[in-house]
Order: sequence, then C-alpha cells, then structure tokens
Amino acid sequence: MADPGPGGLVTVSDVQQLVRRKDEIEAQIKACYELLEGQKGVGMNEPLVDAQGFPRSDIDVYQVRTARHNIICLQNDHKALMKQVEEALHQLHAREKEKQARDEAEALAEAMRQNQSLAQAFAKVSAVTPGSPASVSGLQVDDEIVEFGSVNINNFQNLQNIATVVQHSEGRPLSVTVIRSGRRVHVGLTPKRWAGKGLLG
Repeated sequence: MADPGPGGLVTVSDVQQLVRRKDEIEAQIKACYELLEGQKGVGMNEPLVDAQGFPRSDIDVYQVRTARHNIICLQNDHKALMKQVEEALHQLHAREKEKQARDEAEALAEAMRQNQSLAQAFAKVSAVTPGSPASVSGLQVDDEIVEFGSVNINNFQNLQNIATVVQHSEGRPLSVTVIRSGRRVHVGLTPKRWAGKGLLG
C-alpha cells in the first residue's frame, strides 16, 4: 500500500499511487488470461490431464499452472487493493467534509465577531427635544449610537467629533445607525437651524 503522507494522513497522491498499482495488477491478470487463451483456450478450470490421467501433451501444463496460480494471487492482491482505495477515498472525503465544516464554523465565528464590532455603540441619546431635527428624524431617548455620519467606535474620541460632523453637515442628511431594543436601526438625520438650541436638539 502507498504509505500515508506525513502524520499518517492519506493524500490524493497516495490514492493515485494505489490506483496505478491497481491498473498494473489488472494488466498482469489480463496477461495471464491471454496466456491461458494461447494454451488451447484452457481457462481456470479445464483439466490438465487427458482421459488416461496423463498430463496433456497439447499444452504447456507448467505454464498453465503458473498462470492460474498467478491469477489467483493477483486477484487476491487486487481485492485487497480495492479495499485500500475505498478506505483511502473514504478518508479523503471525510477529511474534506471536516474541513468544510471547520471553514463554515470559522466563517460564522468571523461574522459574529464582525457583528459584535459593528454593533458597539459609542454614545447614548439621553434627551430628544420635541420638534427638533433629532426628534423629526425619529431618534429616541436611550438609542445607542453606533455610527454618526463618519464617526464610529473606531474613530470616536469625544462629543466634539459629533459636533464637528453636525456643523459640516448643516442642511445635508446624515446617516445615523443606532441600536434600539437590541436591533440595529438606520435613521436619516438632517442637522438644521430650528427654534431651539443647536442644529440637532
């Protein structure tokens, strides 16, 4: 049998080696059968003695015996080899499935990690003045802010960051993402002058 690769794991080249060996054995079996065919077509079971019990003189008895013996041995080898090929393919297939399951689990874990990092809030809405731009946009008290325009958990330092974004976005809609009752909610907020203080309220 082909020796398994490093760590005792069957590789594709091991399987290819086994298949090559199987092809060789099949070629040898075929050659032996052709030899029997050449000996007056005696197969595996025809008698090698004549009616009087003497070795047949029309065939090479020794050659026929050798060919028959080789066929039996080669067929046993072939059977054992086919079993090895089957087991090796089974191992490869099982490993492929295992790898697929591992890849899927890793992708899932990665998605969860990204989700968690996406969903990290850096500020919380403590008050919303009725009639203000914030109120009109649908922002609510206790909304946790995940993204405010270009500001997110990765670049937020202090509330001045938000104030800067608001001043630069007067009259233009800002994309704001909040977590509300455990769900992500997108809000379109347009900072503008109104009856109260500031551009948001």
